[in-house]
Amino acid sequence: MKNLSLAMKNFNDKVKMMNQTGGKQLTLSADDARNLHADIFNLLTDLAESQTIPAEEIQKNLSLDGGGFK
Repeated sequence: MKNLSLAMKNFNDKVKMMNQTGGKQLTLSADDARNLHADIFNLLTDLAESQTIPAEEIQKNLSLDGGGFK
């Protein structure tokens, strides 16, 4: 978890504390919610962009000569 943002670390800490104390509800301030939302959106955007395959990688030529098969 070395690359998590501060908002994600804070959220993780709050969930851990809730679990340790047996809490049933977690409340975030408006600022915490906005920061977490922005970080999650950025993370999902980065993930979607990293999964896009460039067209030049898709267009590969493949030729088969059958080798010595008889």
